[in-house]
Amino acid sequence: MALTPAEKMARYSLATGVAVLGLKTLAWRLTGSVALLSDALESIVNVVASLAMAVAVSISQAPPDDDHPFGHGKAEYLSAVLEGVLIVVAAGMSVFAAAGRILHPRPLEAVTVGALVSAAATGLNGLLAWRLMAVGRRVQSPALMADGKHIVSDVITTAGVLLGVLVARLTGRWVLDPLLAIAVALNIVSMGWHLIRESIGGLMDEVLDPAVVTALRAKAEASARAAGATGIEALRWRRAGPYTWLAAVVRVPGAMRVDAAHAICDQIEAALAADEPKLQVMLHVEPDPVAPPQGGAGAA
Repeated sequence: MALTPAEKMARYSLATGVAVLGLKTLAWRLTGSVALLSDALESIVNVVASLAMAVAVSISQAPPDDDHPFGHGKAEYLSAVLEGVLIVVAAGMSVFAAAGRILHPRPLEAVTVGALVSAAATGLNGLLAWRLMAVGRRVQSPALMADGKHIVSDVITTAGVLLGVLVARLTGRWVLDPLLAIAVALNIVSMGWHLIRESIGGLMDEVLDPAVVTALRAKAEASARAAGATGIEALRWRRAGPYTWLAAVVRVPGAMRVDAAHAICDQIEAALAADEPKLQVMLHVEPDPVAPPQGGAGAA
């Protein structure tokens, strides 16, 4: 079976993460910098998270079955939660590595070569982040989007670390190295918390982005009026991986025939899915006792 774009991107992310980890580890070994060590520890998280993401994305592509009637899309949120937890663990390891150096700072070695190696790793990460975000938006994958946001933060962090290491070399203030490592750790904690928060929100069926909700509601109301319904209400939605599920009550004239009411629902579903092919719509018809009977073929 051919891989989906999301599955291909997940595997590409894993391969790139391994390459970046190797380069950052080399940069740390060349310089002895705990700030670069902190950056390399985060790359270990990236590799583990990418592996978990690849598994989760593969699971999320499975179709609905008897045990999972709404599909397997929630698996992507589990991957993102794991990534957030691992980020926080990496931050703790970074602080531990840097604590001893604050009291006893020491000069770094081969700073220029190490910085160039780390810069090459950052370039790879930047390309990876761009592709993750682009594919994630296109296929509406929470796991790819979460990984892309993580990598963007990683790129910014590494740039700050490289700048600080170079300043430490120029000024001879080597205490900047462990201080930078702790600053990186604090940034990592913030990033991990946001990932965990967003992913738990998805698992708990937290309401979608307000702009998305407003657009869906307006489109549902317009399509209901155009189809001949007297109204649409009690709209509810949930996100499961790349799929959005919308449920609503459609009001029709009380004397309308069942087949005519069904045709109205079909029109509403088609209108809503025109721009959202992964939108799953479930409509329930209720009679509107105050609406006059409709003539023509739709009348009882």
